[in-house]
Amino acid sequence: MTAVIEEPANKPRPWAAPPRPAWEEEPSKAGLAGKGIALSFACLAILFPLWIVIVTSLSSRKTIDEAGGLVLVPKGITFIAYQELLSGGQVTRAAIVSILVTLAGTLFSMALSVLCAYGLSRSGSLGHRWILMTLLATMFFSAGLIPTYLLVQSLGLMDSYLALILPSAISVFNILVLRGFFMGISQELIDSARIDGAGDFRILRQIVMPLSRAVLAVITLFYAVGYWSAWFNASLYLNDQDMMPLQNVMIQLVQKQEAPVGLGQAIKTGQLSGLAVQMAVMVMALLPVAVLSPFVQRHFKKGMLTGAVKG
Repeated sequence: MTAVIEEPANKPRPWAAPPRPAWEEEPSKAGLAGKGIALSFACLAILFPLWIVIVTSLSSRKTIDEAGGLVLVPKGITFIAYQELLSGGQVTRAAIVSILVTLAGTLFSMALSVLCAYGLSRSGSLGHRWILMTLLATMFFSAGLIPTYLLVQSLGLMDSYLALILPSAISVFNILVLRGFFMGISQELIDSARIDGAGDFRILRQIVMPLSRAVLAVITLFYAVGYWSAWFNASLYLNDQDMMPLQNVMIQLVQKQEAPVGLGQAIKTGQLSGLAVQMAVMVMALLPVAVLSPFVQRHFKKGMLTGAVKG
């Protein structure tokens, strides 16, 4: 005879909502309905423009002409806009440039930010207070565009990919968030590791960083989105069209300043709609951010709030 094991009555269900604090009143039906309606409108306001962009990029020239512009209801799906974009070479090369700059820049910025934030979080580090005050001053005062341009030019970084990384490699705000999170780590834990003979780099690598995965994920996303979306530095420091990242090529296509030869010919002959090309480029630019954001979203509350409050 098989014994039946009963689960305890108070065992938490993984799908159940977290317990409500005793001092918090139960929500009324009207309140729940109001929240649902407000969230529905917020989701609709976000998804509706995105839907129009995606549908228009997948529509033929005939469908776009019949709709008089942006397409709301799809009438046949075609990938000709994406095929023409990726077959031209310029957009593909620009996407590769953006991906490489984003990866290299994010790794470089995270390495500098983590090292700087860890040093500033240790009260006994040399000159940490003066360094912190200097960093805070840069949040309110900057040299300006012309001195920055002259500095990049004097360093010989013109027409170099380093010009897309070095001028914006450090964000003081991100350093402060990391510093606040690092300061919240138990000092006794770090002291015990130091007693066992661990140095600062080993403590950072084996203790501090594993305990700071949430804030590291959030700051990494901030840097990655910043590098991926950046276009101003490229427009200032790059003169070679073949070195332009995706965002700058997207601006040229949207403003119809310059288009690849094959793509421009397809638009002129009526085979392809210029509006579909513009929407397709927007989708390509938004796709990496849209894919990565859900994986980091669960770290936002812990990473940002804890780092900000404990600073």
